Amino acid sequence: MTKTIAILGAGGRVANEVGQAFLDAGYRVRAVTRNGRPVLPGATSVAADAMDEAQLAAAVDGADFVFNGLNPLYTEWPKKVMPMARNVMGALRGKGIRHLFIGNVYAFGSPMPPVLREDTPMHPSTVKGRIRMEMKALFRAEAEAHGTQTIILRAGDFFGSGTGSWFDQALVSKLDKGVFTAPGPMDLPHAWAYLPDLAQAFVAAAAAAERLPAFEALHFPGHTATLADMKAAIERATGRELKTSFMPWWVIRLIGPFNPMLREFSIMNYLWREPHKLVSDRIEALLGPLPRTPLDEAVARSLADLSRQRAAEKSAA
Repeated sequence: MTKTIAILGAGGRVANEVGQAFLDAGYRVRAVTRNGRPVLPGATSVAADAMDEAQLAAAVDGADFVFNGLNPLYTEWPKKVMPMARNVMGALRGKGIRHLFIGNVYAFGSPMPPVLREDTPMHPSTVKGRIRMEMKALFRAEAEAHGTQTIILRAGDFFGSGTGSWFDQALVSKLDKGVFTAPGPMDLPHAWAYLPDLAQAFVAAAAAAERLPAFEALHFPGHTATLADMKAAIERATGRELKTSFMPWWVIRLIGPFNPMLREFSIMNYLWREPHKLVSDRIEALLGPLPRTPLDEAVARSLADLSRQRAAEKSAA
């Protein structure tokens, strides 16, 4: 029997990629956005405002799974993230719908342990880290009190499948000028997640859901790569040697009081000053073998995706 998954925030890059992976796996997919505009060919488009529990409940009714890709702007996190999370849980309560959620490393805080396992203690040191901790507590409480299963896959910084990450907004933002932009020291290990691989991991999580507990949080190891590793992979993909330019964090901190978004980025810049990698001894035992596109191939594909997207934007202008 074909199963149905509702993709919340389907207009976003991550949720859109996950939705495509479920389409490819043979699921019926509902692409849920605030205005219901078509964002994913092959999916059913549904309108629902995540700030309205009743709208969410109608949008997910009858689904087997929900992928929660809701992700407000950094500046809106204090106002929107927890209300949205509570609305999602309210919309799912009592319906037997399984909840898939993408996690990050914010809740580990600073200083961050260099090796992050599922049992590594969390000590959030930022507002966003504390919000992530609160979300985790909410999902666990709903699982225990109401049986709403949540499966979290915690991942590093995304790259691939379009724009909206450090890869395109920093590392290769000046690639046309022959410059690699480094947001931190070149030699520190950093957790990365190639989005097509991560999307496939969520398909595997859905397939294994019946064997998992009501609340499960797993680490998606992805790639651990230094900025030097990423630069070298980009150079191999482009066939050109790049100069290195470092992000002027002191300027960003100076402008921060007048630019809320830059202030939020500045608060999180410890992620580029502290080495860390995601490790799991459990994920493949529970979900089976997961895809891991080699770094050079993942970087080359990511650059090709960016090139196609920019060409499409120019032709549409």
